[in-house]
Amino acid sequence: MVSVISIEPVENGWAVRHPGFENPQLFMSGAKAEDAAMRLGSRLAQSGQPTEVVVYLRDGALAGRRVCRPAETSA
Repeated sequence: MVSVISIEPVENGWAVRHPGFENPQLFMSGAKAEDAAMRLGSRLAQSGQPTEVVVYLRDGALAGRRVCRPAETSA
């Protein structure tokens, strides 16, 4: 099963959400949120768990997505 990490806008920044976390990680910068999400996705993939990172814009539109496959070892 693919694990989904999402990057979503919040009032004062960006949130990184993953079902394995009770609370989201919060960042002031979208770039920092994306970096953290990609690092997490890479770590999960390295442990054998396929992961999808999805990024949403402030208007709620999907900005992009990346699949981290277990064979991948870099972000």
